Amino acid sequence: MLLRTIALAGGLAGAAATSQSPEFSQQYLQRLGGAVDALGEVVADFDASATASGLSREQALGQMQGTAFLQRRGADMARSIARYERLSRDLVVLEGQGPFMRAYNAARFTDSEIAQAAWRAYQPAIPVSFAGLIFAGVGFVLGGLGLGLLIGVLRAPFRRWQTG
Repeated sequence: MLLRTIALAGGLAGAAATSQSPEFSQQYLQRLGGAVDALGEVVADFDASATASGLSREQALGQMQGTAFLQRRGADMARSIARYERLSRDLVVLEGQGPFMRAYNAARFTDSEIAQAAWRAYQPAIPVSFAGLIFAGVGFVLGGLGLGLLIGVLRAPFRRWQTG
């Protein structure tokens, strides 16, 4: 009886946690789009300055040396360009996808700044959408099974000791 109660609690915890996935991924996606837009402006401005000086992006980055400030600024710009390119690729894959495909592509939710910003603004809610209910059901089953298996593994040495 106790094992079933604990497994039920694990199932409910799993359901509560996974049911939030569709909404959190939607908020992450919105913030991802905003970050891509903002970084796109920075990169476009840098590229325009390079072009106006007759340089490619790489050449312009290469000329940012000579002083500590220029070297630091060049490294910052190179990081911004790399982040823009990575986030743009993620956005292309995630944009227009529903909650199940966003879950399938969860590896694209890797930008810690965006995830932290989405988490700070996120407010959990009871899922009433089809996707939220499906995620809750999967979480319930996985949480219940996972906690039930963990309890079973922890009890196994004691069962052998009692029967032996």
